[in-house]
Amino acid sequence: QVQFVESGGGLVQPGQSLTLSCAVPGFNLDYYAVGWFRQAPGKEREGVSCASAADRSTTYADFVKGRFTISRDNAKNTVYLQMNNVEPEDTAVYYCAANLMRRLCGGPQHEYDYWGQGTRVTVSS
Repeated sequence: QVQFVESGGGLVQPGQSLTLSCAVPGFNLDYYAVGWFRQAPGKEREGVSCASAADRSTTYADFVKGRFTISRDNAKNTVYLQMNNVEPEDTAVYYCAANLMRRLCGGPQHEYDYWGQGTRVTVSS
């Protein structure tokens, strides 16, 4: 079964940086948009960022714009999320998934598949 494997989470202090990785062994990401999502305790899962396959464009939720950067290395079937200047509100389990229906970002969550187990990020002083 194809599934993303997220890593890189941990405990960080506000204002610090963290890089999350997301790999999908045995699956070619070249043709699919890939997104990062997060779910905070007691809240619904929300989209954080997306990297398109077609034109390498990226999208960001307003609450991470200017702080987070998504990138992808198709040769390694890996997607990264560079998180800078983290805030306590960024505390959540972070997931990545591929949109099997689109090469461009913009689709709803239900179009995404191959969800991983997530990696937990805790921002606290």
